[in-house]
Amino acid sequence: MAKDFIIAIDQGTTGSRVFCFGKDGAVISSVYREFTQHFPKPGWVEHDAEEIWQGVRDLLGQALEKGGLKASEAAGIGITNQRETAVVWERSTGKPIHRAIVWQCRRTSDRCEELKKQGHEELVRNRTGLVIDAYFSGTKYEWILNQVSGARARAEKGELCAGTIDSWLLFKLTGEFRSDYTNASRTMLYNIEKKEWDAELTKLLGIAPAALPEVVASSSEFGRTKGVDGLPDGVPVLSMIGDQQAALFGQLRVNPGEAKNTYGTGCFLLFNTGDEFLISRSGLITTLACNARGDVCYALEGAVFIGGAVVQWLRDALKFFPNASESEELARQLDDEPDEIVVVPAFAGLGAPYWDMKARGAIFGISRDTSPARITRAALKSIALQSCDLVRAMEKDTGKKMDLLRADGGAAANRYLLQYQADILDTPVERPANLDTTALGAAYLAGLKAGVWKDVPALLKLQSDRTRVEPKMKAAERDRELRYWHKAVERVRGWVE
Repeated sequence: MAKDFIIAIDQGTTGSRVFCFGKDGAVISSVYREFTQHFPKPGWVEHDAEEIWQGVRDLLGQALEKGGLKASEAAGIGITNQRETAVVWERSTGKPIHRAIVWQCRRTSDRCEELKKQGHEELVRNRTGLVIDAYFSGTKYEWILNQVSGARARAEKGELCAGTIDSWLLFKLTGEFRSDYTNASRTMLYNIEKKEWDAELTKLLGIAPAALPEVVASSSEFGRTKGVDGLPDGVPVLSMIGDQQAALFGQLRVNPGEAKNTYGTGCFLLFNTGDEFLISRSGLITTLACNARGDVCYALEGAVFIGGAVVQWLRDALKFFPNASESEELARQLDDEPDEIVVVPAFAGLGAPYWDMKARGAIFGISRDTSPARITRAALKSIALQSCDLVRAMEKDTGKKMDLLRADGGAAANRYLLQYQADILDTPVERPANLDTTALGAAYLAGLKAGVWKDVPALLKLQSDRTRVEPKMKAAERDRELRYWHKAVERVRGWVE
């Protein structure tokens, strides 16, 4: 087993996982831990970066122990992460100066509206491939530097580090301050054509370049472990990649024209465009991804802010069931007769293709006989309906009909959701046996760098069986479902004054 296994850290929005993958691509061991979600104000979401790090550090030891493995014998470590979540910490001590601001957080919405009114939309779009939105990291960094006394001056001196979660974990593991192209492309500060921090955009938001990480390819030697409790020094970190690009690579969708949709806390559809920097005209964004060599390429992306998180809300806030997995059984209790209930889970505004920071969630069509089962079914449908909007926008941008949707992520285990997705798209959906494709993508990239695997064709031989779901909904019912959905979406838009 020596040097034939990879450690993969999958740091997500609601929890962290650590995997150990063998040379055959199979999971040797995995462990998981949720962490605290902080909601200081409506629409605000924060994480304690130290809690995240301590959890990951503990999970590393647990995963190795569970697998009967020694860290010193690992070929390397791969990191994949929730992307736009912003952390600012002291370079000398490694201590955050504020809680991390999560990608879902809406606190900088007004600042984004101000930037739009000042006429900066085209600049941001053409340099970064992004729209101006509170989703991305740039205005989060700006907010922290404005709120914490003396932070801006310290950033100018290089005393502070402003990074996404990948950079934060790397710093704690190795002392190095780096990021990769995929995460940098989510900050609203990175020129994805020139592959450099954009001087005009960093100046616009007042983010000192000295506070930003060095950016390299996703498959690189980022550093080696140093001074971490429970880990030996010298274990190389060989990949870092944003979670959705990791899932794209984990599904081995590395060629232009290939796509996948991940059903996690949010939903994220990525379409590989290769070397083509394509600006969407249908509400999608352009981002950086990985090609077969682990080098940078382009992709179109559609982002849904609240996907599987709507099921967590039913579990935690409404107490409909103790376990999210029970949502499928609850939805299946109902007959197939349609109703008028629509859930629009715009808890953090609407992402692609609408980009409405002022939208908020709603449930429509409630009557006296409305039950938790009916609301749960509508909530599951909302995940697929939002994803359908992304697919249609993607098809409009590329001029290509998607004849198959590759699905992954935890919520893709829900068979009701998968069937409804196929039905509402009128397109087959395929799900891999291993749904943890984000961790798998990070492991693949690290393993390729370490020489555990030779190339993508070798990885394709490891891919396990897939479940294929065929559409069966009648056209009239599909049209009705979409009509009610789009009517509901229009009614939640611009809700916050």
